[in-house]
Amino acid sequence: MQAKILLFLAGCFAAIRVLAGDEKLTVAAALSAATVYRAGAELNHNATVTLKKGTNEIVLEGVSNGLDINSVQVGSNRALTILSMAFSTDYLVTAAKSALVQRLEDSVKQVVKETERLQVLIKTDLDLLDALKANREIRGTQTGVSVAELIKMMEYYKTKTLELQNEMAVYRDKQTKATDQLQKLNNQISEEEQKNNKTLGKLLLQVVTAAAGSYELSVSYMTPKAFWNPSYELRVETVNKPMILVYKARMSQTTGLDWKQVKLTLSTSMPSQNSNAPLMKSWFLAYQYPNSYRRNEAPANTLLSMMEKSVAGVAVNNSLSEVVVTGYGTGNAEAAGNLRLRGANSVKSNSPVYVVDGKIVPEQEFKQIDGARVKSVNVLKGTAATSLYGNSAAEGAVVVSLKDQLGDYITVNDNPLNITYEIELPYDVPGNGKEQNVSLKEVPVDTYYNYYAAPALDKDAYLLGEVANWEQLNLLPGEANIIFEGRYIGKTFIDPAATQDSLHMTLGKDKRLVIKKEKLQDVSSVKFLGSNKKQVFMYEITIRNNKKEALQLLLKDQYPLSTNKDIEVQLLESSGATDNTDLGILTWKLALQPGELKKIRVGYSVKYPKDKTINL
Repeated sequence: MQAKILLFLAGCFAAIRVLAGDEKLTVAAALSAATVYRAGAELNHNATVTLKKGTNEIVLEGVSNGLDINSVQVGSNRALTILSMAFSTDYLVTAAKSALVQRLEDSVKQVVKETERLQVLIKTDLDLLDALKANREIRGTQTGVSVAELIKMMEYYKTKTLELQNEMAVYRDKQTKATDQLQKLNNQISEEEQKNNKTLGKLLLQVVTAAAGSYELSVSYMTPKAFWNPSYELRVETVNKPMILVYKARMSQTTGLDWKQVKLTLSTSMPSQNSNAPLMKSWFLAYQYPNSYRRNEAPANTLLSMMEKSVAGVAVNNSLSEVVVTGYGTGNAEAAGNLRLRGANSVKSNSPVYVVDGKIVPEQEFKQIDGARVKSVNVLKGTAATSLYGNSAAEGAVVVSLKDQLGDYITVNDNPLNITYEIELPYDVPGNGKEQNVSLKEVPVDTYYNYYAAPALDKDAYLLGEVANWEQLNLLPGEANIIFEGRYIGKTFIDPAATQDSLHMTLGKDKRLVIKKEKLQDVSSVKFLGSNKKQVFMYEITIRNNKKEALQLLLKDQYPLSTNKDIEVQLLESSGATDNTDLGILTWKLALQPGELKKIRVGYSVKYPKDKTINL
């Protein structure tokens, strides 16, 4: 009876809260899209909620725990009025464990149980050893123990002790391995749990509606807990081909959310928080001494533009017939699955040959191609088709190329103030703050290649790339990985703040260009002339081109300069080098054929007082 009274009172209190308008509708806001800026990101959520007529209070859960409340924008498919808005962090929501973390924790439990079992076995063996030691005193019933009995007892104690010791050694070995495994599992769990999703945010909205019904809400806001930095990849296949510049993004976010299957857009701009109109001031000219950017720093006012624009849709090469492609680029998954092609008088009652990425496929397989994955379509007729695919293509050939790289799914928009990269594929970005590398665009860049060597400082030869008109790229400062002839060479840094007419990039060492500098002892000498000492230095530089192609080498060496009238320096041999007398730098521009060997001599003399020591 008492329980019924309590239940009745609880129902009354709930009814009073509803009548008083104190009821809150809690709904999860699903993250659908994210626009990541150089610093900060704009997140877009969707939610569906059933509202009553009049005033409603809505709690939107699952938003970032670090949003700017002033940037929140709420939209709906139906008319509603927002009365107030508040943000709070929900510390009571426990982050859902991933399947991997759950499996790791299960493994930890099993290892802990095994460790405890081994500890029990070791303890048992230790107790047996203690009991054996406590009872090893030998007593006879009369005057003594016979030799045979003594030997038998000693053999028993020895055998049993060894058995227990060996058994404990095995247990301890297993225990050590289990402890190591436990440490590894705990470290991996810590690695997986390094995510900023322990707490989530929630928005409290108070709205007024004119009619009851289902409302679709869209919520967008800015958060400072995401960013991306540019990086590059420089691919050089051979020095006879243009360099491929791959533009990449290193993206990271700690918004408290794991972005799952999110439409991702990267923008080169910085969100401006200054709402005041600019005030013109006097502009005074002065000399500027630019500083090189440090790594991982990005200038706030630098804009990025790519060398070529990406065209959304299918690139069609069709000089023989008209081609119409439908079901592509609509963003509709159902439409994308229905790729249809028709040409004016191109396809008759007999079916053409279908070629996908160079392979002839059945018509049924061709019809199942997802239109969103098509990169280009080419319809061939007549001899153009039969010359490539034989008589089976007498009715024509439909040649399709599919997208195979992430860059094929990225649309580049060159806006007046920034560049945006829209990624068609849904993306997963964990909220653990670790960098995600995304390839955005790759463009061929006309590059002048030459080799550079300074054997006085480094015995290796370096491949240099010189890019003219590099201002058109409007690059951002960033690291670049060097891939030369299919091999990873190392890293370099692209600094767009350079003041040269051409952008010079170091593309790595080439061990097949062998350079050696040796001192010629038989030509070098030391002489004493009165109170002076004269030393003659003669060096020979040997260059061998072990590559299969000819190359250009910029070779530099040096001789000392004197700032003291008592020290006289004379250049004796330069092998036709260009001499910069102000710096003491010798420069040769050499053309080397495959397998060619060249030798260059450099000699100079230094005369100075014999009672002095100089840095030779």
